[in-house]
Amino acid sequence: MKIMLVDDSRTIRNIQKNILGQLGHTEIVEAADGVEAMKTLESVEPDLMLLDWNMPNMDGLTLLKTLREKGRKFPIIMCTTEAEKSRVIAAIQAGASNYVVKPFSTETLAEKIAQTVKRAAAAPAPA
Repeated sequence: MKIMLVDDSRTIRNIQKNILGQLGHTEIVEAADGVEAMKTLESVEPDLMLLDWNMPNMDGLTLLKTLREKGRKFPIIMCTTEAEKSRVIAAIQAGASNYVVKPFSTETLAEKIAQTVKRAAAAPAPA
């Protein structure tokens, strides 16, 4: 499974890569913000994206909305410090597949990925 990490913190991306590696995921693509992610997505189609909310240039919510408006259907998990219920609701309404609050454990991320992938596999194929 190809996973794209979009977070302005190299440290967070490294932590995520370490956790994903422990879970057996090795095909990882990275971007430091939404603008870089959009450029990378011109040539890469991930199976899953882990997306931070607060980033320079283009924040995660804007990227999420842009991707969904462009018809990109791959699952997106918001991975953010934004824990307010209104933020979670806004992300889900914008098309987020799931939501996890930083800091998270290996077990929590594994559970969120499993839930998200299972739901995506069960979703009806687009017509």
